[in-house]
Amino acid sequence: MAEPVKILESQALKLRREDRAELAKVLLLSLDGPEENDHDLAWAEEAERRLEELQTGAVEAIPSERVFREARERLR
Repeated sequence: MAEPVKILESQALKLRREDRAELAKVLLLSLDGPEENDHDLAWAEEAERRLEELQTGAVEAIPSERVFREARERLR
């Protein structure tokens, strides 16, 4: 591993868990092409938004059995 990378690694490991996760996400996305990054980032943000809504009680989860049952009923 190159020396600058070792220095960055040492500094990154001192970050809070949330900051390390954000840094890891940015670095991983940088390995894809720009178009892929846009889609991946958009889906990651959407997933984070939905998780926050579930955790705060803004929305209620619907069991998959119910979702599929209602979908089948609508298709009849």
